[in-house]
Amino acid sequence: MDRELLERLFHRAVDAAQPQHAIAANLPDPPSGRTIVIGAGKASAQMAQAFEKAWPHAIDRGLVVTRYGYAVPCERIEIVEAAHPVPDIAGYLAARRLMETVSGLSHDDLVVALISGGGSALLPRPAPGLSFEDEQEVNQILLASGAPISVMNVIRNELSAIKGGRLAAMAAPARVATLIVSDIPGDDPSLVASGPTVPMASSRAEARHLAVLHKLKLPQAAEDLIASEENRAPSPGDPRFAHNTVRIVASAALSLDAAAAEAQAAGLTPHILSDAIEGEARDVAGVLAALAREVRARNRPFTRPTVLLSGGETTVTIRGTGRGGRNAEFLLAFAIAIDGIEGITALAADTDGIDGAGDNAGAICDGATASRLRAAGIDPRAALANNDAYNAFRAIGGLFVTGPTGTNVNDFRAIIVR
Repeated sequence: MDRELLERLFHRAVDAAQPQHAIAANLPDPPSGRTIVIGAGKASAQMAQAFEKAWPHAIDRGLVVTRYGYAVPCERIEIVEAAHPVPDIAGYLAARRLMETVSGLSHDDLVVALISGGGSALLPRPAPGLSFEDEQEVNQILLASGAPISVMNVIRNELSAIKGGRLAAMAAPARVATLIVSDIPGDDPSLVASGPTVPMASSRAEARHLAVLHKLKLPQAAEDLIASEENRAPSPGDPRFAHNTVRIVASAALSLDAAAAEAQAAGLTPHILSDAIEGEARDVAGVLAALAREVRARNRPFTRPTVLLSGGETTVTIRGTGRGGRNAEFLLAFAIAIDGIEGITALAADTDGIDGAGDNAGAICDGATASRLRAAGIDPRAALANNDAYNAFRAIGGLFVTGPTGTNVNDFRAIIVR
C-alpha cells in the first residue's frame, strides 16, 4: 500500500513540473522582429513542444538539444539529441549550431531560451586552448568527484565557450527571454545547465579555489586555463544583458508542495524538510534515516503517520566498480540504517526518470530490504562500498522505473513513517 502511495507522490511531483503547465503562464512579450527559439537540457524538448502550442506568433527558427531518447515531436522547432552525462560529438556539433542560430540578430528580435538540467553536458564547447576530449575528461572527473552540482557548474563555466552567459552575449543586441526548469538546489538560474544565457557571479579565483578544495586533477590544458585570466565570462552587469529576462517556471519547491497536498489527501501529515539538500548520498541517507527512526520510536519531532519530503541533489564519490545512481545509493544506505525496523518505507528518485546512467528513476525500500538482500546472497554493506546499488535493488525487485518523464527538477525523496 505504501509503495503505491509513494509512487503516486512521485508522479504528482513530476506532474507539477511538466512544461505544458508552466510555459503558457510565462510567455515573454512578443517582438517587433523575429522570434528565435533555442534550448538545452533533459526537459528542453517538452519545453519546446509546450512553447509551440502556447506561442501565438511566428517562430522564425528554432533548435533545441536534449538527451538521447528524450525527443518529442515539434513542428517549427528542430530537436536534436546528444549524450548525457558525458558529452559526445553530437552535442559538440549542436552547440556550434546554437551559436550560429543566435548570430546576426537585431534589437527587434527575440531569442527564447528553454533551459533545463542536463544542459551542461549537452552543450560541450570547450574554451580556446582546450580540446573536445579535454571537456569530456573534465565532465568525467567532476561526475566522479562527489562535488555538488553548483561546484561542477562554476568550474564548467570557466572552461567553456558557450556557458556562463556567453550564448546570450552572442545573441546581442537581441532580447533574450530565458525560461528555466530548475534542477539546482536553491534555484540559482545561472547554475542551471551552467547558465548558457544567464551570466554567473562567480570568479576565476573561486573556480581555482573549488578545484583545489575538491582535489580535482583536471587535464593540463584545463589547469592552465583556470590558472590564467583568459576566456573570461561576461559579468551579470554587462550592458548586453540589460533587457533580458529570466524566469523559473518549474522547480523542486513547487513539486514538493504538490506531493505534500497529495499526501495530505491520503491521510498523512506531510513535512517538507528542504528542497535544496546536498551532500554525499550515503551521508544524507544516514541523517534522514535517524530522523525517521526518531519519529517511529518516539513520535518526535513529527507525529505519526507522516511523510517526510525533500529535494535537492545528492552526490556520489565513486569508490567502487559497481553500477548505481545517487538515488539508488541513497536508498541502499537508508535501507541499511533502518534494517529490521517496521513502519518505515521510502522512495528516492530523479524526477527526469533516469537515476545517473541507468534505466531506473530510483528505488524503493523498507525495513525488510536489507534482509531481502542478504537472502538473495547480497551483502548490502559490501554493495554500498562498491557503489553497486542498482544491481542490489534489481536483484530483489526494488528498482523504481518510470522512463523519461519530460521534466527535471532533480531528486525527489519521500519517507513514510507509520
